Amino acid sequence: MLTNVIMPQLGESVVEGTLSKWLKKEGDPVNEFEPLMEVNTDKVDTEIPAPASGVVLKLLIPEGTTVKAGTLLAVIGQPGETVSPGGAAVPVAAPAITPALAPAGKRDLGFISPVVARMADEYKIDLQLVAGTGQNGRITKKDVLDYIEKMKSAPGERAPGERETRPYTPAPIAAPQLPVTSALEPISNFQSPISPSPGDEFIPVVGMRKSIAEHMVRSEHTAPHVTSVFEVDMSRVLAHRAANKASFARDGVDLTLTPYFVAAVVAGLKAVPIVNSQWAEDKIILKREVNVGIAVALDEGLIVPVIKNADEKSLLRLAREVNDLAQRARGKALKPDEVVGGTFTITNHGVSGSLFATPIISQPQTGILGVGVIQKRVVVTSGDAIAIRPMVYISLTFDHRVTDGATADRFLAKVKETLEGWG
Repeated sequence: MLTNVIMPQLGESVVEGTLSKWLKKEGDPVNEFEPLMEVNTDKVDTEIPAPASGVVLKLLIPEGTTVKAGTLLAVIGQPGETVSPGGAAVPVAAPAITPALAPAGKRDLGFISPVVARMADEYKIDLQLVAGTGQNGRITKKDVLDYIEKMKSAPGERAPGERETRPYTPAPIAAPQLPVTSALEPISNFQSPISPSPGDEFIPVVGMRKSIAEHMVRSEHTAPHVTSVFEVDMSRVLAHRAANKASFARDGVDLTLTPYFVAAVVAGLKAVPIVNSQWAEDKIILKREVNVGIAVALDEGLIVPVIKNADEKSLLRLAREVNDLAQRARGKALKPDEVVGGTFTITNHGVSGSLFATPIISQPQTGILGVGVIQKRVVVTSGDAIAIRPMVYISLTFDHRVTDGATADRFLAKVKETLEGWG
């Protein structure tokens, strides 16, 4: 019997995915529930199992293609069975999509993904002007990014979302003409073209690395980033961890330092709610939920699973979720819904020895906390005594449109107070 392999909807808010890799080829045997393909959605690679046992008769979608949920991807059957010219074993019911009403003289844009819609709103783009290269002319995220770059490079054109400005033209002032010598080259001459040399290797920018690159560039272009740095004495946290590590282990939990920082961030967000917000042009949205993202380093890049409703959880529960999310992130077993919905992010760059850093904000959040390496340093304590303490630099990079330095420092001060007063 022939069985269709359909692109699943991998999360409540995930309506499309990229078929990043086929794990079987045509003619290969496959068992039910055996991994058949990898699908990428917002940096999450998910293995999709085969819906039936048999032989892979037909692969209909090439690797690297982005398709919506409900799309027919392949057909599984028994040796000797044939697939119809159209590829389908049985009729496939695609998810119902309500077409947009197109005004007279405008084309029907068809299905628009939430990512494309958000980018169009953010950059004030008329999607009628964007050529779609996706399936059936669908407009993809890449199409919007290409349109933005095209508008930036077009002479006399403004990039989408860019305000019109009139240059200030000062009154002419007579000035002596300076001779130009061969030592004074135009600045443009210092821009060397990219030209590979013999023996150079090429690393394709695809999948997670491509998603990270696009997101980081968009974040830097979207929000004015400012960073503030505090120093924290970790003595009480380390003492609490040493006293409770064994009891947590009996509950099957590895007590790392990350849940302490999550709890301290929760305290900071409660004390200074504006940091748990989003910029929305004509308003600032204060988020009710406190969902803290934890950056996890992988060989191919960085992924940020999210602890939902972190403000409602004990240290034990936070530690358990940190363990679970980090392990599944490294094992490529996260679900797409587990990397979305964050309202604030923590990145522990200190694991590689970094003292402090200026991380880039994960849009559309307002802030990201960087945690450096913990080092013993000589400090001056109360009464001007000299002591050696385990110290760490924590940095808050924040969106200056939403908040200012004094408010951001109040948040950091609360995080510091919570960590230094632990127990």
